[in-house]
Amino acid sequence: MKDSNISKYYKTLSIFLFLYLSLVFGFYIDENLNFGAIGDWLHTDKPVIEALSADIKKTLLTYESFGHRHSPLYLIFLSFFHKLGLSLDSIRFLHLNLSIFLVYYFYKCLTFKFEKIDKNLLLLISFSLFLSPTFRSLSIWPSTRIIGLIFFVISIYEFLKYQKFSKEKYIFKNLLFLILSSYISPNFSVFVIYFFFHYIKKENLMLIIKYLIFCGILSLPAFYYLIILDINFLTATTPGSSNEEKIGLSLNFANKILIISSIILFHLSPFLLNKSIFSEFKKIKNLNLFIFLIIFLICLFYFNYVPNYTGGGVFFQISYYFFNNYYFFYFISLVSIFILCFFCYKNLNNFLIFSILIISNIQNTIYHKYYDPLILIIFFTIISNYLVKNFFIKKNSIYYLYTFYVGFICLRLVKNYFFA
Repeated sequence: MKDSNISKYYKTLSIFLFLYLSLVFGFYIDENLNFGAIGDWLHTDKPVIEALSADIKKTLLTYESFGHRHSPLYLIFLSFFHKLGLSLDSIRFLHLNLSIFLVYYFYKCLTFKFEKIDKNLLLLISFSLFLSPTFRSLSIWPSTRIIGLIFFVISIYEFLKYQKFSKEKYIFKNLLFLILSSYISPNFSVFVIYFFFHYIKKENLMLIIKYLIFCGILSLPAFYYLIILDINFLTATTPGSSNEEKIGLSLNFANKILIISSIILFHLSPFLLNKSIFSEFKKIKNLNLFIFLIIFLICLFYFNYVPNYTGGGVFFQISYYFFNNYYFFYFISLVSIFILCFFCYKNLNNFLIFSILIISNIQNTIYHKYYDPLILIIFFTIISNYLVKNFFIKKNSIYYLYTFYVGFICLRLVKNYFFA
């Protein structure tokens, strides 16, 4: 190994150790960048773990009463350790270290997809997850979301291998890990549409039917629990437009389109600092621009999301707290829809991904944690775009990414200490 490569290796290793220790330090001081993470742990996850360790059958049959909207599967896993005598803090620390597998499998996706790119750069991209406020919060305060995301990233890794080698075993692995991720965090189940869209284009009908049956059989326990036993935790209530109102689900897709598109824009911002993107915009026809505007105006007409719901994303909250109106948010949403439509222009793959990101949120509340660091991961793995190539070409791109996350952390600190 050359001296320069050795130097790079130790520098990268030092960055990993620093970021990992920063997470451990965050654990020690009860860091809570997402603000709601500690409350979710204390009032929903912790009571369920304690109840499961005492009486698993009774807890599963009364799971709805805990007001938990996530699957009990991972909490069952953690409850075994509690039953063995581990303290809740020890379980939290175990979960923190399990969460590191997200960084590892993201790196595996990157090295497989970008074989010719310097591995130290790919490591730095994967290490950036340590600076994600959601990753930090949900690692320090155990959440099923992180573990579900790990299995989802493994399913993407198997899908990338299928795209390269076109072997049936990768379809099996992809769907198996997707189902596992869905059992832990049900929102990921909608991505089955995306994967089958690609399989249908390349595989014969009998193979598609075979794997549809495979998915159906593995989904039977979930359907039995939700429908036959009627333990429908997915509709657990969340805050409404007033303290007295409680709402579980919402089909107002105007709210979802405007807010989620603005959240996606926020997470893509480090990659949009590119002069070439403006020249690409000029290629869009006026008719398509008119269609984008119509979509925005329709969403604007039906938009009724209020701060009482909580969440709403960075731009929504900046508009509310700093300007006391939503005009800034509306402007950002218009830009967001335009940019997303640009990515979807003549690209059904991207349209499908963005549509899935929107419909995967069935509840009325829309939080950043559902898309951080998910957007970063799918940007480098399954979204089709030329910005990734530009990212690797520009020398300072990795600094933009780290600066973005440091800035995001600062925004979370300001929000938590001055506007919470």
